[in-house]
Amino acid sequence: MSHLEQRLQQDLTQISTTVASMAEKVETVLNNAVHALLTHNAQLAYATVLADHAINRKMRKIDHLCHRFIATHDLLAGRLRLISSIIRINIELERVGDYAVTICRESLSLSQPPTGLLGGELETIAADSIKMLHQAIKAFKAENADQAKTTMLMSQNLEYSLNTVYETLIDEQNQLDITRKDRFALFVVFNMLKRVADQAKNVCEEVVFAVTGESKPKKRYKILFLDQDNQCLAPLAVAIAQQHFPHSGVYHAACQQAARTHHPALAEFIAQHGIDQPLPPLQTLNLTAKQQADYYLIISLQGAVKQYIEKPAFHTVLQQWDLTAPSADLDESQNQQLLEEAYRALSLNIRDLMETLHGKGAK
Repeated sequence: MSHLEQRLQQDLTQISTTVASMAEKVETVLNNAVHALLTHNAQLAYATVLADHAINRKMRKIDHLCHRFIATHDLLAGRLRLISSIIRINIELERVGDYAVTICRESLSLSQPPTGLLGGELETIAADSIKMLHQAIKAFKAENADQAKTTMLMSQNLEYSLNTVYETLIDEQNQLDITRKDRFALFVVFNMLKRVADQAKNVCEEVVFAVTGESKPKKRYKILFLDQDNQCLAPLAVAIAQQHFPHSGVYHAACQQAARTHHPALAEFIAQHGIDQPLPPLQTLNLTAKQQADYYLIISLQGAVKQYIEKPAFHTVLQQWDLTAPSADLDESQNQQLLEEAYRALSLNIRDLMETLHGKGAK
């Protein structure tokens, strides 16, 4: 090993060791913040707030070491990826320290520690978030991309559990034995725990990138189109979206009461417009709460979304695009005109939506 290679390896080891040390401090303050909250321990909460200063100093030191490393050494692709990932991981870990501080400050504002259902949910979600962070840090230390990918999967169940908690907290019809002020404080705490899991996932993505060169995959949003009977509008929306934006979303159609068949002119109509996608099955809306929460967007094409779904999931975005469907009461030329109008409106709305989600050039 040449002198330059030896120096490079020494500098890289120093950076990795410093990041590992910072990660341990972040895990400690997060554990202490949750413990202070659950036990209403003000002294521990204040001590945890002060401990964040050491994390901030460590973050600045790592930032300096990384930039000096880039300026000093002639880097090949693998090491350049590693350093760029470490710079982002450094920021992500520092943010977790900030979340721990926020948890402590909110715990100090509570009139009493959380108990009952919310107390149990808090312990469970905090344990899952902390475990996810620990596994992400472990994957980073071991440079283990497979472990990082496995850890990222933990966020799915956590997301659903948090949606349920959010809905409980914001619904004042729920007879929780806590004040409105405490509701708000706990809402902030749960949100901080979600952000911990988000940052743990980000760390995992950086590990995968550093080890394999794989970038974060483009997100495909799960979208549900609703209409009254699935005969025409929602199936047409799915066919258009699948044809023009197959890599941007996963699309489904559902309705209040499914018709026996699709509109008789629909299959021929979409073929004439160059759409070679199969029409989705006729499907009456029958989603569990968890299945509903999987959708990022629910779009009604006939009437308000809440006439289909009484209680939407907390993170689901609702849209209403009121269109007129063909009808048996109209003649063939009138129905053909309505199909053309629906096609143009849906094409424009779906394009605008996908460019909002993914930017220009969405596919």
